[in-house]
Amino acid sequence: MTTSTPASTSTPASTSTPASTSTPASTSTTRAWAPRTPCAEPAAPPPHASTTEPRPGPRPPAAAADAQPEPRPQTPAPAPAPEPESHPQAPAAPLPAQAAAAFTRTPWEELVTTALLGTDRRTPHLDAPGKEASTALLDAAAVQTVRRRAGLRPAPAAARCEPAPDDPRPVVPPAARRRLASLLAEHPTAGGGRRGTAPDLMELLPQWLALANDRDFAAPPELLPALLNAARGRTDLRPQALAFAGPRALWLAALNPDWKFALRAAPRGAATTAAQDGQDGAEVERRWQEGLFTERVALLATLRAHDPAAARALLAGTWTTERAEDRLMFLDSLRTGLGPADEPFLEQALGDRSRNVRATAAELLSALPTSALAARMADRASSCVALDRTASTPTLTVEAPHECDAGMERDGVTPKPPAGRGARSWWLGQLVEAAPLATWQSRLGGRTPADIVALPVTDDWRGELHAAWCRAAVRQRDATWSRALLGSPSAADAAGPGAVSLAERARLLAALHAPERAAWVAGFIDAHGLSEAFQLLGVCAVPWAPDLGRAVVDALNIARDAGSYPWSFSGVMGLAERCLDPAEAVRLDALTAVPDEREDAAPGAGGYWSEAFQRLVTTLRLRAVMREELTP
Repeated sequence: MTTSTPASTSTPASTSTPASTSTPASTSTTRAWAPRTPCAEPAAPPPHASTTEPRPGPRPPAAAADAQPEPRPQTPAPAPAPEPESHPQAPAAPLPAQAAAAFTRTPWEELVTTALLGTDRRTPHLDAPGKEASTALLDAAAVQTVRRRAGLRPAPAAARCEPAPDDPRPVVPPAARRRLASLLAEHPTAGGGRRGTAPDLMELLPQWLALANDRDFAAPPELLPALLNAARGRTDLRPQALAFAGPRALWLAALNPDWKFALRAAPRGAATTAAQDGQDGAEVERRWQEGLFTERVALLATLRAHDPAAARALLAGTWTTERAEDRLMFLDSLRTGLGPADEPFLEQALGDRSRNVRATAAELLSALPTSALAARMADRASSCVALDRTASTPTLTVEAPHECDAGMERDGVTPKPPAGRGARSWWLGQLVEAAPLATWQSRLGGRTPADIVALPVTDDWRGELHAAWCRAAVRQRDATWSRALLGSPSAADAAGPGAVSLAERARLLAALHAPERAAWVAGFIDAHGLSEAFQLLGVCAVPWAPDLGRAVVDALNIARDAGSYPWSFSGVMGLAERCLDPAEAVRLDALTAVPDEREDAAPGAGGYWSEAFQRLVTTLRLRAVMREELTP
């Protein structure tokens, strides 16, 4: 027989037409086959094309294509899916969805870690054949980024935050609101010294806040975030800024970790109420036991300001379990409201393991003239200083201690002197500093502090003795002794009869009342000029008193006319911009012109003085406008 069955029916594979149309595997094979068709015209594969052909070839003859297979019995014979190894052609390119699935299998943290280390040091585990590791990493990161942004799953709704508390104070007027916005928008400029005539708005913000707090205004709600950001960058602003922001600042700070400083500066909630009203002691105790260190310091300071005894009891309850550095910070908070009732606790702290804690406890006890430590120090100091009445002029004699015994060390005397300092003079200074100043008046024949300071001292002990008295006057805030040690402001010795430096004089001035302080500094400037007055001006009340302001302006005018080096007065000019009474702007108008430069003047001095005075006048007038804007 020469008759043969058609080729299309000669093999079982040719009869498995349903497999080519019903299984996904054959569909993907057909899609992969179509682009490889060598014919110019696109044509779909024949319905009876075998899925097991090794590769696509030329079109089959027309007769074979049109031939119909012979009827076959309908026997269920499922066509097996082709195995991957049975396809010798190259694998099909993965679809975009498949690539995304491969990339999203790598966690975002893994991608970040690999990127930080570098693909040379850590090979990313990515299914991306034919790509460099760095390219595959970037592709995966791109897919993960889209997934992170768009693939957020719904989560249970969080509890709605409590509404912001009410602030009963009135909000600043509209003009002042706009002024505050401009002050908060100012940013520090990079570079060196300030030039030009424009005011420094950054330096005016503290004064604006002080004025607003004095008038009991509330902050505009929309400016609270900017105000907290400004206080975050400048610690000097925080007390005024938080007082002005009020309770809403604490509410915002609880929602933004960048403003945690506000929570540390002012404890919130029941703890604040308890600290101020003496109620809810259990809540205070809980916060004291569980709070962070900074929160505990703030809580103790707040409680100490309203109930010193409760604060001391709170500290005593955990004193033995605190770290040495924490005990030192907590003990320092007792300066507020220090009184005789604190003596037993401070006496106990004299036996502390930490030398710094012992020294701080001794300092606080010496500030209590009736304490037992003050009496012990008075006995030791009195044995070292005596009045020699046999001389023609009464003279103070000094015999410094020869040793530092255990009792002196327990009472806060540091045995080892600093480098370049004699041990005996070091011990003497500490004894005199800690002794009550009233000791010397009874010890030295009832003389006044001014008379005692004027007494001559033998063997060059005068400087050491007077310096110790200065520290004692500052510690005990004794205005009479401070006045005696300061002496006359017009004295030839700028350091004064008792003080050994201008820094000590500045500390002594702090013990005087503000009007007396300003009058003394004004007299000092009239006698000695501005070159040595910068530290003294810093302790004067703001705004400066009229006499002090006139003295500063006159001294600046003299320096300008003398052709002095102008940059040496930049610090005083900066203080004048912030502290001078705005009413002085009228007197300063005449100084804004460029003066005729002398031959011996510093180059460019006239132009600088003119700019400096113009800036000063502009700043003073702006401060006057700020006052008017904050007038209720």
